Amino acid sequence: MAKAQGGYFGRGLFDFFRELEENNNREWFTENKPRYLDHVEQPMLRFIGDFGERLKKIAPAFVALPTKTGGSLFRIHRDTRFSKDKSPYKTAVAAIFPHRDHPRNFGLPGFYIHLGPDERLGGGGIHGPQPPVLAQIRDRIVAKPTAWAAVRKRTELEGGGLKRAPAGYDPEHRFIEDIKRKDFYAMTRFTEAQVCAPGFMDTFAEACRDASALIEFLAAAAGISK
Repeated sequence: MAKAQGGYFGRGLFDFFRELEENNNREWFTENKPRYLDHVEQPMLRFIGDFGERLKKIAPAFVALPTKTGGSLFRIHRDTRFSKDKSPYKTAVAAIFPHRDHPRNFGLPGFYIHLGPDERLGGGGIHGPQPPVLAQIRDRIVAKPTAWAAVRKRTELEGGGLKRAPAGYDPEHRFIEDIKRKDFYAMTRFTEAQVCAPGFMDTFAEACRDASALIEFLAAAAGISK
């Protein structure tokens, strides 16, 4: 299958997910699986594979793994075991570009892409780290305020945080608002037109470059090589 209009993704990706939102059941998905393969899975696997060379220049310790299972691509099936929503399928496609030494540890920093009708974004960081990693990040902010200031100068952070300073940290610290964070990630939003354009690889690579200083800081905090 040729790349969509000179790029990787076409309107078929968004049309598929819009219809899936209205028909989120196994019967519909089975009938429309060829569309999923043609417009979603195969283009994303190509994109992941081709992005690997770009990623080496942005953050050499992070990798693109273009496999259907066990790699960068997130599965389309939802884990409904602990959810009231029993819809079997996700209504967006996503991929993560993890550290080469920890390819299945999603609790560590990495780069990320998410494409769906409601939200299209890319960048990197860490979402909901486990307490030991979160403490390491906070401790590094305290220990390396100049380095953190350089990250913050070029990075707009997103995510949730505490209302009060965590125990053991100075409530008057220069970066207390960041120390209170529970998430550390930076994302760029894309339009559907941008995603479908021939130059989307460049657009996404720029979003990852924008997040690279944050990734470097977080990787050092977590004790993994940059």
